Amino acid sequence: MERRRFIKNASVAGTSFLLAPQLGKAAGFFKGSPNDKVVLGMMGTHSRGLYLAQNFAKIPNVEIGYICDVDSKVVDSTIADIYKRTGKKPEGITDIRKLLEKKDVDAIVIAAPDHWHAPAAIMACQAGKNVYVEKPCSHNPHEGELLVAAAKKYNRLVQMGSQRRSFNNVQKMVGELHNGVIGRVYYAKGWYTNHRESIGIGKQTPVPANLNYELWQGPAPRKPYKDNLIHYNWHWFWNWGTGEALNNGTHELDVIRWGLGVDFPNKVVSTGGRFHFKDDWQTPDTQNILYNFPNNTAAEWEGRSCNGYNIEGLGRGVIFYGDKGTVFYSGGNGYKIYDGESKFVREVKDEVPVDATNKVSPTEALDGMHMKNFIEAVQGKTKLNCPIEVGFKSTLLPQLGNISYRVDRVLHIDPTNGHILNDPEAQKLWSREYEKGWAPKV
Repeated sequence: MERRRFIKNASVAGTSFLLAPQLGKAAGFFKGSPNDKVVLGMMGTHSRGLYLAQNFAKIPNVEIGYICDVDSKVVDSTIADIYKRTGKKPEGITDIRKLLEKKDVDAIVIAAPDHWHAPAAIMACQAGKNVYVEKPCSHNPHEGELLVAAAKKYNRLVQMGSQRRSFNNVQKMVGELHNGVIGRVYYAKGWYTNHRESIGIGKQTPVPANLNYELWQGPAPRKPYKDNLIHYNWHWFWNWGTGEALNNGTHELDVIRWGLGVDFPNKVVSTGGRFHFKDDWQTPDTQNILYNFPNNTAAEWEGRSCNGYNIEGLGRGVIFYGDKGTVFYSGGNGYKIYDGESKFVREVKDEVPVDATNKVSPTEALDGMHMKNFIEAVQGKTKLNCPIEVGFKSTLLPQLGNISYRVDRVLHIDPTNGHILNDPEAQKLWSREYEKGWAPKV
């Protein structure tokens, strides 16, 4: 959008679009002038990370300088891909700690497994690097709090990959909601469906020669290598992953929190289970999470990993209910408005297709706006659309849902900071155990 209109919409939306009162250039986020290149180091490039590298490489004045992955085959294939696309051959690195020593790196892009997100981002802040971290921004709430503190302490830009924050029509939708297009918005429902196959029963086998499994586990307590874990199925193990609620639900819950104009809930409850298959999958394949917020609003998220039947004709989306109508958000960059009698009022369209079953990026054609926002913030041209304090609050919602699911009861929450009240067992899941020497610190 034209800059004046963007600023107006950001103000109307009533949400934080900045990490610090200064722009990046003034705060010293970028080493060169706004017209100079931004050098990126990519961490984790098997799937989503490769996609991010390819799309960051399309942005003017961006150089993919380094590829960091614990799988040497992934490093080699990513380097070859980026070289073919750009004519510039990135340097390959296995250990993120070595990457952070590189003086010419302006920012780190993190797409490693969830248990690495916050520890790597905190290390990057400490090394003076700006960070683009995929959702969820942390494996557990404590890590999220540490990452917010690290960004502030080391004065770094940290953007979470909640790309809908940069979709112009989603910004417009939230502005309309906050301006009363459907009256007082009091309830929202989001969902995600897929048809994932069984991961089976894994067998302990020798670690492939190309994989540094010790470094892959990194901060997580050590578990034996099994043949059904890497590169994707770690999502469904609590030791490394966070389940579908954070793998995908973070997106819908971010839009819900934004649209309702809320920060932290005061009550959370979740039910579900691993129903479809009997295998090694630990997180729920079917889950409902309900939230109450202190401004007399409520929300719900439904996730089905192993039954892809659509809701409202779509594999993912959000509906906002108000006392004068309804807004239907289709998960991409468009929405529909209905009046109090459920009659269609108007539609804001975007013709870019959305594929809810795309495991890498359902909104692939739109994501570049969020990446470009990060680069321009690093260059000092604009402000972040999803700074880490915003990303942390949205990540916390599904994390609280998972905690409720695991202890099997309602959680009562302090609405000023999101902390769990009067439940020591649940509070233990606020953080996690770490492999010796790997606990993140700020």
